[in-house]
Amino acid sequence: MSSENADAGLENDETVWDVVVVGAGPGGASAAYAAAVAGRRVLLLDKAEFPRYKTCGGGIIGPSRDALPPGFELPFKDRVHAVTFSLNGRLTRTRRSKRMLFGLINRPEFDAGLVEHAEKAGAVLRTGVTVSRVEQHGPAVPDRRTVAVVLNDGETVLAHAVVGADGSASRIGAHVGVKLDQVDLGLEAEIPVPPTVAEDWKGRIHLDWGPLPGSYGWVFPKGDTLTVGVISARGEGAATKRYMEDFVARLGLAGFEPAVSSGHLTRCRADDSPLSRGRVLVCGDAAGLLEPWTREGISFALRSGRLAGEWAVRIAEAHDAVDARRQALNYAFAIKAGLGVEMAIGRRMLSIFERRPAVIHGAITSIRPAWNAFADIVRGSTTLAGLVRTHPLARRALNMMDRRQEAARTTDVTAAPEPADGETPVIGVHETDERRAGSPE
Repeated sequence: MSSENADAGLENDETVWDVVVVGAGPGGASAAYAAAVAGRRVLLLDKAEFPRYKTCGGGIIGPSRDALPPGFELPFKDRVHAVTFSLNGRLTRTRRSKRMLFGLINRPEFDAGLVEHAEKAGAVLRTGVTVSRVEQHGPAVPDRRTVAVVLNDGETVLAHAVVGADGSASRIGAHVGVKLDQVDLGLEAEIPVPPTVAEDWKGRIHLDWGPLPGSYGWVFPKGDTLTVGVISARGEGAATKRYMEDFVARLGLAGFEPAVSSGHLTRCRADDSPLSRGRVLVCGDAAGLLEPWTREGISFALRSGRLAGEWAVRIAEAHDAVDARRQALNYAFAIKAGLGVEMAIGRRMLSIFERRPAVIHGAITSIRPAWNAFADIVRGSTTLAGLVRTHPLARRALNMMDRRQEAARTTDVTAAPEPADGETPVIGVHETDERRAGSPE
């Protein structure tokens, strides 16, 4: 709806959308589908034209499959039955499974399919439009039941509820006040390979625990193309680039020209970060929702997007600010009770992995229960949080590693030298701790 029609307000409710979703990735498309299938008028906005490329490994694990809308057919490029693990290029071992572990997709096809599913449910798609801001007060907003979504060209779209799913640099997230405490840099290349090389990788991925704290690399085969990438804490850009170059060379892929080379920042929310403001919700990357250890985000986007769409419907139906606030709090509770618990366990795992990657590597490659747990998690039979909650041995192992971690931190503090006059005391803070406390920008 154009800004000159904003004065019409609610006199003709057909000019006001029930739900406007900003961003048409997995989170936004899931939110739009959930709201549209409930019979609401839904507008889905994205600045790109579809299909479009996204930096992403494209691994679809069990929780992602379970969160897909009914009838959605995954466009798998490969099905994974084996994983090769290595510790910075050493101690390489391959574990295999008779049952499929997870599938691999190309994001352009996957995202376009989700958007098409949302459209079939009744959502209206507009691409090539950029949202500059949202307003919940002021002359563009006709009443307290309405949010104004202002586009870059000055057009204003009105809605009773808004879902922000516009990525990790979200403008809607900035409006809500999303706070981030972990920012990582991912580098990725799409490398076309000849049939003989592609055949060697068919059905098998590679995970390499890297040289930087919390870093790892991956190879995901997708037919005649290998998706190769690495990720590590932001602030180590040059070292991350060297890791990527070394990783590609070790794999014997340095002689192949990438079709696409790209980079991307992933951002995890702080525990106390808001998920809503007024009639505006955020989900997926826009909310900083992803698994802190692996930085897996597709399943978090799909699951949080579906919840955001369902609660956006309730907010759209709310007749006053008190009811809208109640529904927004219910959404936050649902996120924290599910995804929030998984993120808390993931943070503990990342903290251990940053200091003791060899322990993780040795467990998965040499201890059958650890490998079985890995397989169950990626298949979707359980989650990391569910495993810790229901298996006493896993809970005791994690608690033991936590205690060792705390003991190591205490040793760092007590071993720190006395500061000279005028110096700031050093208390054993590592770079990996700083990246959580630092600003993402």
